[in-house]
This record gives sequence, C-alpha cells and structure tokens, in this order.
Amino acid sequence: MKPSILVARAVFPEVIERLRQHFDVEDNQEDKVYTADELASRLQGKDGMFSTLSERVDQALLASCPQLKAVCNMAVGYNNIDVDAASRAGVVVTNTPDVLNETTADFGWALLMAAARRITEAEQWLRDGKWQKWRYDSFVGADLHGATLGIIGMGRIGQAIARRSTGFGMQVIYHNRSRLAPELEAQANHARYVGREELLREADHVVLVLPYSPALHHTIGEAEIALMKPTAVLVNIARGGIVDDAALIRALRERRIAAAGLDVYENEPALNPDFLTLTNVVLTPHIASASVATRLAMANCAADNLIAALTGAVPPNLLNPEATKGK
Repeated sequence: MKPSILVARAVFPEVIERLRQHFDVEDNQEDKVYTADELASRLQGKDGMFSTLSERVDQALLASCPQLKAVCNMAVGYNNIDVDAASRAGVVVTNTPDVLNETTADFGWALLMAAARRITEAEQWLRDGKWQKWRYDSFVGADLHGATLGIIGMGRIGQAIARRSTGFGMQVIYHNRSRLAPELEAQANHARYVGREELLREADHVVLVLPYSPALHHTIGEAEIALMKPTAVLVNIARGGIVDDAALIRALRERRIAAAGLDVYENEPALNPDFLTLTNVVLTPHIASASVATRLAMANCAADNLIAALTGAVPPNLLNPEATKGK
C-alpha cells in the first residue's frame, strides 16, 4: 500500500504525476488556501505534505495529525513551520535551497534598478498620457554604476547579487551573522565585511537577503532607516517582517530615503494599503523566484525530499535530523 500525501496548493501537473508514482495523492489544483481547520481535516490519515509558505504547521496541527511523518516545503524559507514542534512529533521538515539562488538574485537586481531609476513611476506617468515634453529633471534617479551596494544577509543569494555588481563597478559592503571566507569575499566582487550601522550609513543601495526569525523581526525599523542616506534605495527580497512596513512607509512619504523595491511584506498578501499611495516604491507580489525553470526545479526538489522522507531515505534538504529519531 502506497503512503498517502496531501499536495496543499496547486503545482505543475507533471510533478503531481511524478508523485502519484510513489504515493496516493490528494491534490489541490483548484489552489484553495486552506484554513487551519481545513488543513487539519485534509491531513487526516496522511503520511506527508507537500507544502508552501501558506500552510501553517504548528503544534496544534501536528497534534491533530498523528500519522504525519514529513512536511516538505516548496520554498527556501520555512517560517510557516514550527520546526521544533515537528521534531518533537517525529515529523521531518525540508526546504528547497540553492535551486532559486540565481533567479532570485536576478530579480533583486531588477527591483534595485527599477526603484533607483524610477521605472514604474515613469511608466505609469507615460500610460496616464502626461508625457508632453522633455525636461532636464524628468524622473531623474540614482546611478548604480560606481555606487556602494550594501547587502544584509550574505548567503548564496546575497553573494550572487554581489557578483552581479561587478559589471557596474560598484563597491560592495555586507553584514552577516559571520564573516565570509576570504575567497568567497573575493568572488563576491571583493565584498567588505562591516557592522550593520556602518553599512546603513555608507551604502547608496541596501538589499536585504536574510532569513526571517522572531529575533530578526523589524531588523530594519525607524532607527535603522534614520541611518540611511536620504538618496538611498532599500530593496527587500528577504521576508515580510524583516522590515517595519509602517516605518518604511513614513520614511518614503517624507522622502527620508529616496525609494524602495519590495517583493515581500508584513501580513502578505494583505499588504499595508498605504504602500499603494506612494510613487517612490516598486511593488511586486512575492515573485523573486518566479521563472518557469526555477519554480519547476523548486517543485521537483520538494518532491525529491518527500519521496526520500517516505521511502526510508534521508531527504536531500533535511532541516531537522533529530526528527528521524522519532517515528
């Protein structure tokens, strides 16, 4: 008898068919976002779940699903999952790192350029029929070439962003939990390790690429924004909650920083509606990894993890090896 799994959101049909070769699959190709009670109900009798960031896996859910053995997230982040509670319940947890590094770095760079050069603001002005003549100061923005790029969170995505700065002749400074090895700094456009406050003061452009945890909630708030240059651009492709959105909105409205590019938000998808009143922010709906090739690679990576977890192998991206001592 095959193990039984829930695929909690819509995913590529070919991935569903691949999973059916190994499991009895309950899919959700209508892509309904389940409430906590609905998710618990769907997981009754299930051995595994192919999850996304929209599925909250906490102690209460785990207690109500005693047969569950594996939760495999189609995401790098896993702040939707209480990993400690999963470990205590003997439920293995996995994510999908690395397959999206380059695509996400591309998108971070696109957001930075769009915000610095006021691209979406200018396009809307043009679409509204306001372009009547050339002016010397029309939509003047900030240069990237020759500027100082500050990266907070210098993991693989941060390093990929730094590598892209080489062609722009930028100086790169970074802040991280720990300093990179010298050879990695060299590969990342000779990035220089600095304290967070120094980075915020020196950088012309600040890109956030750090994982979310409660300890990092509002890493960028009122005090941190106050350190930044009034000409600075802030880009967040990390997670909602890293930035105090209300503080950022005030700073953008008062022009205490020049612009922002955001792909993630607090309480997404219910982002703060005040963002929509601002012209100096580029807004995208959490799509940094959204190329066809990368999303398919993420889905297959999650499938690899789930197949391994429920067939007696060690999942390639196991986050809590201590859970294997449970069920």
